[in-house]
Amino acid sequence: MHGDVADDSSWALDPEDDAQPSVEMVGRQLKLWRTAAGLRAADFAKLMGYSEGLIYKIEQGVRIPRPEYLAKADRILKAGGKIAGMRDDVEKARYPKKVRDLKRWEDEAVELGSYGNHNLHGLLQTDDHMRALYEMHRPAYSQDEMDRGMAARMARRSIFDRMPAPALTFVQEEVTILRPIGGRMVHRRQLERLLEVGQLRNVEIQVMPTDRDDHAGMDGRLQLLKFGDGSVVGHSLEEFGPRPVSDPKLIRILELRYGIVRAQALTPRESLAFIEKTLGET
Repeated sequence: MHGDVADDSSWALDPEDDAQPSVEMVGRQLKLWRTAAGLRAADFAKLMGYSEGLIYKIEQGVRIPRPEYLAKADRILKAGGKIAGMRDDVEKARYPKKVRDLKRWEDEAVELGSYGNHNLHGLLQTDDHMRALYEMHRPAYSQDEMDRGMAARMARRSIFDRMPAPALTFVQEEVTILRPIGGRMVHRRQLERLLEVGQLRNVEIQVMPTDRDDHAGMDGRLQLLKFGDGSVVGHSLEEFGPRPVSDPKLIRILELRYGIVRAQALTPRESLAFIEKTLGET
């Protein structure tokens, strides 16, 4: 009974993750509070509603407790907010390591520009579209990997609520709009989401038609993040590899390419009309 619930209360952690010390510290504190309350792990597990094995894994720093786990432990152990307050110590560890820098940059960026040639940008995806993408991955993701990946992507949507609002531009290949990821109803909701986001004053979505005979984006997807101090971080997996770049010479290449891609794509108004027409035919 508890085993099924346990998987919903924590995330697995990569042993080489640099967040490991924080997670281990939280685990030690949880064990100290439990033992000070005179509770065996088995008794505490029953009160918490989770498996005894999960209790041990969290206390050993092998699993990352979710915020709701910490809140419940705080109530049961009468910690007066001291355990629930540790959520900030494990918050970053909730997300895969490779996502943390990206979220931090998105949180600080004053401009974000992205060209996507295969998938919709993660910030534009609905929950169901996102889930469908994770479920079709080969080799298959574990449930834990899916949960952590989706949680991280959902958390990044906070960029739409920031004030002052950053300027966000997205150029998407036509196929990313037309492909019915997740089936008809999921596709319809995704198109509706694009129309909603595209109406925001700080967001521009453009569609790159497939029939273009001149296309500056043939080297693949790219992304640019610009910050208030004038610095820029760029990413182009196909050309510069998996690591982001900040070298001014490389940034100029990406900026030139992205500017031409935007000029070759449909205008934002034409793009929203295209998305609306696709929705009507779906």
